[in-house]
Amino acid sequence: MKTLYTALITCALLFTTSQIMAKDTLTKILVLIHSDTGGTYKMAQEIAKGIENNPHTEATIKLVQSSKNALLHDLQIATPEELPTYDGVVWGSPVYFGNISTPMSAFFAKTVDLWTTHALEGMPTAVFMSAGSGAGKELALQSFWNSLAVHGMILVSNGIRATEKLDNSIPQGTSVLGASSLASNKTVQRPSESELLIAYTQGQNFAKVAKALKGTFQKKEESTPKQVVTDVETTLKQKNIILPVAPNPVGNYTPYSRSGNLVFINQVALKDGKILYPGKVGVDITEEQAKQATEQTMLNVIAVLKLAVDGDLNRVKKTVQLTGIFNTTPDYSQHANLMNVASDLSVAIFGEKGKHARGTLGATSVPVNSAVEIQAIFEIE
Repeated sequence: MKTLYTALITCALLFTTSQIMAKDTLTKILVLIHSDTGGTYKMAQEIAKGIENNPHTEATIKLVQSSKNALLHDLQIATPEELPTYDGVVWGSPVYFGNISTPMSAFFAKTVDLWTTHALEGMPTAVFMSAGSGAGKELALQSFWNSLAVHGMILVSNGIRATEKLDNSIPQGTSVLGASSLASNKTVQRPSESELLIAYTQGQNFAKVAKALKGTFQKKEESTPKQVVTDVETTLKQKNIILPVAPNPVGNYTPYSRSGNLVFINQVALKDGKILYPGKVGVDITEEQAKQATEQTMLNVIAVLKLAVDGDLNRVKKTVQLTGIFNTTPDYSQHANLMNVASDLSVAIFGEKGKHARGTLGATSVPVNSAVEIQAIFEIE
């Protein structure tokens, strides 16, 4: 019995050790993309399949910003801070006028801290692109390489790998710098089978290089679980929050004003062209009605904010300040309870970024006899 017990303990220890070793030897590669119509994402899927064709490799596809494309709905948004936790990064983007896309360029702009701390030096990297007509493709791929070279990353070219298997009866988006697709050439469905094959073999080759270089550069280990960045539009749908059409100004002013990265917005309880529950709190309307008016006012604020960020609420970095002005009698003192509705809505939509400083006060009157006016300040990207 003692011998059997010892054998069981030994097996358990061996299993645990093998699990730990497998985790340590796993090569983790990030496939980081921006995709408009989904072509870049389809190529990313083949890149990932090629990567995971190698033993003990793991490919994770993430976006640099949220997308309204249904194909990309469930993908997570990457943060620059997580890049050093991988063993390699493959970047994918559409071609914008002979360059990388604007969202991809904006993501690179956030990696300055990684550059100053040499966080990506020595890490292998590769690129692929969805190239439209193909015009400017090589320029765009080279611009990708330039940005990565500044980080000191090791550039892994694609060479002429698998080109002998291409269907040369139609134009193909091949390049020695990285896989690409002639997205606007609809002779066949794009990316074509040949273009996807190139992407797959690029993933295979990159994984081999990443495995070989694993441990030769400083890699930041994850001490805490990765924070999942939730798309704001997804949050709105999940919580059944419907933003109204942003109210138009009724005077010589703009719906919002921007100074640097700060956006300033003032709104009242306008709904469908009329003031919701007009009048004084405790005299003309109840506190419950005032709370509904406060919610409507905050929804108007967010609707205007969406205009300020060109429809992408994920660009909101923080709700900085909310100030609620309520139409009340001089002896009223429950302003904070009313304003909680607006504060809760900010946090519900933006999470931790929605927490803010706050002010509340009463007034003997508010424009257009609204029960509430909200002044808001947001920081955006």
